[in-house]
Amino acid sequence: MALTGRAALLAALGSLPVGIWEPSWTGILAVNAPLALACACDFALAAPVRHLSITRSGDTSVRLGETADVTLTVTNPSRRPLRARIRDAWPPSSWLPGTEFDASRHRLTVPPGERRRLTTRLRPTRRGDRHADRVTIRSYGPLGLLTRQGTHAVPWAVRVLPPFTSRKHLPSKLARLRELDGRTSVLTRGEGTEFDSLREYVPGDDTRSIDWRATARQTSVAVRTWRPERDRHILLVLDTGRTSAGRVGDAPRLDASMDAALLLAALASRAGDRVDLLAYDRRVRTLVQGRTARDVLPSLVNAMATLEPELVETDARGLAATAIRTAPRRSLIVLLTSLDAAPVEEGLLPVLAQLTQRHTVLVASVADPHIAHMATSRGNTDAVYEAAAAARAQTERDRTAEKLRRHGVTVVDATPDDLAPALADAYLALKSAGRL
Repeated sequence: MALTGRAALLAALGSLPVGIWEPSWTGILAVNAPLALACACDFALAAPVRHLSITRSGDTSVRLGETADVTLTVTNPSRRPLRARIRDAWPPSSWLPGTEFDASRHRLTVPPGERRRLTTRLRPTRRGDRHADRVTIRSYGPLGLLTRQGTHAVPWAVRVLPPFTSRKHLPSKLARLRELDGRTSVLTRGEGTEFDSLREYVPGDDTRSIDWRATARQTSVAVRTWRPERDRHILLVLDTGRTSAGRVGDAPRLDASMDAALLLAALASRAGDRVDLLAYDRRVRTLVQGRTARDVLPSLVNAMATLEPELVETDARGLAATAIRTAPRRSLIVLLTSLDAAPVEEGLLPVLAQLTQRHTVLVASVADPHIAHMATSRGNTDAVYEAAAAARAQTERDRTAEKLRRHGVTVVDATPDDLAPALADAYLALKSAGRL
């Protein structure tokens, strides 16, 4: 039970004249006894809380930045009407800062033997699973003086998925893919390495594509057409070690890497390639294998939802060994990691030969746009020092990327907003050149 503000106000107003005209225990009793009796009657007329039936329904998943509606159904089996205030408790990250108080509290009236629904609207600010806590109900009587209060455990979970903001680039990348396949009218036909069909020669065709045997069997000159490779295996490797926890802008590097991986997975699955996912630091955090083109993107989004950076140094040797086991045949291994000099030179470079010997390797890294901004700073001593520090950091980064390229690795280094389309372009370039 709990006293309301109305009961406290009545007690204070009643004690005021007693203190002025009749300051005695008799006067206090004369005021508080009727108030206590009114509170007891009000408590007795309030609907019991313990026997209420509460169930949940609604959304079980939502993309980060969007809203999810979870519905509470409250059934009142008693003979008294339920006048209640309800608090639907969720973790603080389930709402935008400052909005949780209004979003989690509701007023409700349920007649005897009936049910009512109320909706809690969530707007999560972090990825992962959000589990509902308790539902606290405060039942009021007709006078609103003394309340019954109780809690109910009504479990529910909402999975907050990555936002996949780079999906806006997918139509343009698919258009480029159709050009490579030769399914779109362009000035130059798409290149490839797999034989597609024969057609009649037209002026401007590469004479090296003429099929002389087919030409000998017919009256016109025949040329071979090619299409990009299909049914290739792509392994996306997310480095979830300490370097992925560094924040670039408002989000960790890992989130930008996920966004780029999702765009590449969507593009590759449309191109007819098979896509797997491996997240690793010192052990396998998640592994998605063997999904069809229709199921691969939902599977990756669901697997990435609960991934968080681990504050440990990534075991590069273990990562390479796990990637080789996961991709036993020739594959394109896309490693989304950092280009910091120490982790690459001490961890990745010594084991890189194991990967490049059998596979095509592409390293993608999130660059900090603040460094480019610092490099242009001028005007005072501090600004000049910032520009020098930014230039030195960028030089070290370029040097690290060049070391990787000497080992035959394709390197993509871009800011969070540009990483996803740049990685997709690198994939299309490799596909067009027949290097998958």
